[in-house]
This record gives sequence, structure tokens and C-alpha cells, in this order.
Amino acid sequence: MADLVNILTEEKNGVLYLIINREDKLNALNFATLEEIKSIFEEVADNKSIKAVIITGAGEKAFVAGADIREIADLNEVNARKFAENGQEIFAMIENCHKPVVAVTNGFALGGGCELAMACHMRVASANAKFGQPEVNLGIIPGYGGTQRLTHLIGRGKANELMMTGDMVDANEALRLGLVNYVLPTKAEAIAKAEEMVGKIMSKAPLAIGMIVDCVNAAFLPEENGYQTEANSFARCVKSGDYKEGTSAFLEKRKPVFKGE
Repeated sequence: MADLVNILTEEKNGVLYLIINREDKLNALNFATLEEIKSIFEEVADNKSIKAVIITGAGEKAFVAGADIREIADLNEVNARKFAENGQEIFAMIENCHKPVVAVTNGFALGGGCELAMACHMRVASANAKFGQPEVNLGIIPGYGGTQRLTHLIGRGKANELMMTGDMVDANEALRLGLVNYVLPTKAEAIAKAEEMVGKIMSKAPLAIGMIVDCVNAAFLPEENGYQTEANSFARCVKSGDYKEGTSAFLEKRKPVFKGE
């Protein structure tokens, strides 16, 4: 993954670690960083050696503190729509990735940072994490899918409250609301928990994992019949070698060796 300026990557044991590396800017998302995220997930989709992704922010103060305000201060109606649609497209790539993506949220996860975390399949927070969509303080609203994903995750009433007030919630409140899966005392422990989660998932059938992503996402798409998506995906799994391997291994009382085909 060459030519990355704002992101550090490391691949280890099948896991790609994606680190937003603008610590002096509290890892704020500028246009260039978004394009780097896009290029990484384009590669993730086709790279068979990558089985999972863990996203975090450099340092201890912030996962991603929001968008780069200097870049959005001069938006007009036309390019603002393109700005939002571009971010939505990139975050949809994460949400639709057939490999597990876990956000490790350390410190501030605000605005675009909260939206990035919500686009991931799961979230693990360190105890100092704070979440929020404070765009209303700038006279705007979340534009990278935040109005939709926050509502799906925590419900209409609380999502309305957080977006209308611009208030932040701490890690424990985020856990209570269902915004995160786990809270750990430190960033290092949160990363270890994310590694434990993806390690367990990576031992399962890759095709089935991808189908679960499709089916869960279909539950929130009004134009899709999620039950039909489930039935179709179930049938695709039964066609696979992984299904034959999984059932054979169960009957033979041995550990399955899945190949994702």
C-alpha cells in the first residue's frame, strides 16, 4: 500500500491495521485521508492475505476528532452535496466489506470520526473514548451517513437528542446505548480485544461471514427484502465447499479448514 501520507498500515497474522495518522490534527479527516481510506479498502476487497481490518487513530487523544474544518468552511450547495456523497460512498465500502472491520475508538470519535466508527461492523472503545455528532454547532448536520447509522444503532429518540444538542457521550454511556460492543480500560487492551474478536471470526467460514454482512445490511435497506436476501445467501453458502467442509468436520469431530470457496 504505497503512497499513503495520512495513514499507517501494518499487516500481521491476516489482520490489516489501519491507523489514521494525523495526531497533531487529532486525526481529523481531510479529503486526502478519505481517498487513502478508499484506496485501502479497494485493495482489502481483492487481497486474499487480508482476512480482517482493525481501524484506530494515532496517539491517545483521538480516534478521529471530526472532519478538517478548514476544508469544509467554504463549501457551497453543489460541492457540499458531492462532499457528502463521496464520504458516504467510502464509508459504504467499509460497511459492505465482506471481511470483519472493527474500530478501536480511543479518545474523541466525533463528527466524521463517529461516522467512520459506525461504518465499521463492530466497535471497541477505550475508557477515555467520547462519541458525538456535534455538526449542529457548525450549522450543518452529519453528512457521511451519521443520521442513518446512529439512528439504526441507538434508536430514533436518542439519536435525535444527540444530533440536535451536539452533546457527547462517554464510553460507558456508548456501551449502554449499544453504540459500542465493549469498553476496555486502555487503548492497548481495546486493540487486544479487537484482535481476539477478529481472530475468532477468521476461524469461521469466510463466505458465510460475507453473507452475514450482506444480510445485516439488508435489514436497513428499504428497497431490499432482507428475508429474501437471507434465503438467497443461505443457498449460496450451501453451494460452497466451505459448507461441505463444515458439515463433514462436524460429523467427523474435527476442526474445519475453511477456504472461502
